[in-house]
Amino acid sequence: MRFLPHLLKRFVHKGSLTVIGPDGSRTVFGTGEDGPKVVMRLHDDKLDRELFFNPELIAAEAYMDGRLTFEEGTGVYDFLYLFSVNRKGLASHPVQQALRRAWRSLKRWHQSNPLGKAATNAQSHYDHPPEFYRLWLDSQMIYSCAYFPTPDASLEEAQWAKLRHIAAKLKLEPGMRVAEIGSGWGALAIYLAKLGVHVTAINVATEQLAESKRRAEAEGVLDRITFFERDYRELTGQFDRVVSVGMMEHVGVNHFDAYFDTIKRLLVPGGFAMIHAIGRMSPPGSTGPFIRKHIFPGGYVPAMSEVFASLERVGLWAADCEILRLHYYWTIKHWRINFDKVRPQVVEMMGERFARMWEFYLVAVELGFLHGSNMVYQLLLSNERDAVPVIRDFITDEERSLAARAA
Repeated sequence: MRFLPHLLKRFVHKGSLTVIGPDGSRTVFGTGEDGPKVVMRLHDDKLDRELFFNPELIAAEAYMDGRLTFEEGTGVYDFLYLFSVNRKGLASHPVQQALRRAWRSLKRWHQSNPLGKAATNAQSHYDHPPEFYRLWLDSQMIYSCAYFPTPDASLEEAQWAKLRHIAAKLKLEPGMRVAEIGSGWGALAIYLAKLGVHVTAINVATEQLAESKRRAEAEGVLDRITFFERDYRELTGQFDRVVSVGMMEHVGVNHFDAYFDTIKRLLVPGGFAMIHAIGRMSPPGSTGPFIRKHIFPGGYVPAMSEVFASLERVGLWAADCEILRLHYYWTIKHWRINFDKVRPQVVEMMGERFARMWEFYLVAVELGFLHGSNMVYQLLLSNERDAVPVIRDFITDEERSLAARAA
């Protein structure tokens, strides 16, 4: 190996990484302390150079293609855990610093989501067969951060708690009109409809909409939900409440103002919105190359400074902000464990390369919420300063009332 040792000597401080070259040679990097011990085999001489210049993308793609494998009882989780506890060392390397500067300079192009392209980007991720997601999500197929009353709560309990938490913040009354921007597999729309409101739910993922309609009909609430395949910028009308879960990550850095301006336009006087999305506690950055290319094209996790700067420009009141710091880590850990259990079925359904890609993705984002800067935030937004109750007690009161009704 000519190139890779220059990176790994500077990168691996905690734990250890044993690299077995194509010729069978073994090189060990790191002290072996305060981190996992990982054994990685390179099956291709080209990986020495490719990994040096773009490790975050090439490691994932090489694993997907079988050019990079793990041995002696270690696997993707151990490798990415080693990466996550040594991330500062990687970011300090001059080549990696230059690469990150290039990514940041191109992020407005990478994360551009104009009409049409936004739908194509979303469909590339969400329009996999419902049967695939059903294998490893909870029974309601909720594909967003759960809300854990305790860290040891089950995924099922935490997803029901999330629905109650959101509904409590919305402070709903029967007959209200609610717009849901980005409706997923329909669980929230169905839950809210059962509380006596009418939901207009929009999505650009065709498979998700079809499955949502089937589920709403089975739950007996299809008459209280209107599903549209529509971009958020195309939604018209006036609503008492607007809710958006896991959608702002797909808006793109160029379109934050359009997103919040749409919310502002949709609200009736005295109405308010609840936004649930992934954010970062660090300064503005860029989307990593593996996630950008293979998982969420056009996606971007904003810094909170970017979120609030956009709210200032649009002129919306941020009436409440809650930061969920470890809830998504716990959520994705459940997903990853569930996925591991059904991996043979995933391979049969989607193929080995896809299964490896998804495995790499789930582990990477799980550890990003444990050791990285990612978290989830929930905002209450309104056009008027007093549309949202000025004391937060109403959230707890509503949540307890909803829990009592479900008991």
